[in-house]
Amino acid sequence: MEILGTVLRVCVRDLEASVVFYERLTGSTAMRFERGGVSVASVGCFLLMSGPEAELEVLRKVAATIAVKDVDEALATLSASGAHIVAGPVPTPAGRNLIAMHPDGAVFEYVDRNVTPTP
Repeated sequence: MEILGTVLRVCVRDLEASVVFYERLTGSTAMRFERGGVSVASVGCFLLMSGPEAELEVLRKVAATIAVKDVDEALATLSASGAHIVAGPVPTPAGRNLIAMHPDGAVFEYVDRNVTPTP
């Protein structure tokens, strides 16, 4: 499995104010989308999330987002290594993801940019 990088997950109260700060900080423009009632903005190496506290509580349990070349390959490697696949793989607006719990209990999201074309 090829790991391409790590995205830092940040739960914020005011997404708009946070986007302005992180765009200035990184020199990047935010890519925005909604997922399960949560507003998300990807800015550089930061993934900003804002929404209902119940949803954010679940999201805070994921330590980090790890970018991989291919989620299917990550699934195979994680499964063979003893990780528990909590969710996925599923399509997202930016590609595909899965959530895995490592044998030590740490939970990570694995994502790729392999966007499935819509008919």
